[in-house]
Amino acid sequence: MQKGKGTRAVHAGVKPCEATGAIMTPIYQTSTYVQEGVGNHKGYEYSRTLNPTRHALEQALAELEGGKHGLVFGSGLAAIDNLIKILKPGDEVISTDDLYGGSYRLFTTVFENYDIKFHFVDLSNPEVLKSSVNENTRMIWIETPTNPMMKITDIKAVAEAVSGNDVLICVDNTFATPMLQQPLAEGADVVMHSATKYLGGHSDVVMGCLMLNDDELDEKLRTLQNSCGAIAGPMDSFLVLRGIKTLHLRMQRHCENGRAVVDFLKDHPKVEKVYWPGLESHTGHAAAKRQMSGFGGMISFTIKGDDKKIANKFVEGVKIFTLAESLGGVESLIGHPATMTHASIPKEVREKVGVTDGLIRLSLGVEDADDLIEDLANAFDLV
Repeated sequence: MQKGKGTRAVHAGVKPCEATGAIMTPIYQTSTYVQEGVGNHKGYEYSRTLNPTRHALEQALAELEGGKHGLVFGSGLAAIDNLIKILKPGDEVISTDDLYGGSYRLFTTVFENYDIKFHFVDLSNPEVLKSSVNENTRMIWIETPTNPMMKITDIKAVAEAVSGNDVLICVDNTFATPMLQQPLAEGADVVMHSATKYLGGHSDVVMGCLMLNDDELDEKLRTLQNSCGAIAGPMDSFLVLRGIKTLHLRMQRHCENGRAVVDFLKDHPKVEKVYWPGLESHTGHAAAKRQMSGFGGMISFTIKGDDKKIANKFVEGVKIFTLAESLGGVESLIGHPATMTHASIPKEVREKVGVTDGLIRLSLGVEDADDLIEDLANAFDLV
């Protein structure tokens, strides 16, 4: 029997403790494990390689994404770093042109030094992808929805476009989460999350993860992880295990608040444009409607005047929203991408995709929508 997403969120990866019957997975705060004899152990030797708390989380995340394997890392960037390390000099990656600034920085300032070439293109346009693939292409890196312009890439269309080629399709599913989008079912090979965000959900942990189905690729990634050591600790693993139990409930509220705030913003006289895939006017709305079960709580908008001083005054004028980097927590956050999350991207590059000085990004939390709207309205009065 196929369990629903909410049931999986509550029960995935959870087994009562055999020693005590504890319903919650214990925090195995240990570095090593007693062996009864040389090579005779209970599946755990050293916690860099495998830890029971982290293992339970890896199984839970794989199940949530409809995958066979899960790997958990010390951060989202550590997860991406581990994945890119399967490539070799001369390989090329096609990436979405609008993506998290940390991902862009990792690609361009670290891996380009090892002769891995990155092409940043508009993956929301399938024709652009077809003209970008060559014999050296080994990976396609997709964010959908993108950060912060909320562009949508049709995952299935990308998979069909490169079918038969030796190309890995990797999807950063952080914004949508497995509650709203299942990239593996759409043809992706690997799904990545910054578990710091919605999976943890409470702004109290930093973590990343990869989910996939291929046994051979899983073995390569685990060997790299064990060799390089970018693991998540047991306490952080416990926190995310706890967080995903309410993921379905939180995402429902995030989506509801997203819709309510968008309805307020799209008609406001001081707003130039709203970016949210749930709007029928959004260029990727049809693809989002097909591959997503909801449109999420991430919204970007451009304030009229497209001016940094105006934008700064607005983001500093809120009271309930918190001016901070990150996203996906129970509290609502507001940010100025050009000077915060995407400051590492050169100005001419980020402005080309729309990350201008007047762009503001919202992460809608689970507060009452009326209070969030009133907070935004008061901040608009200040500008």
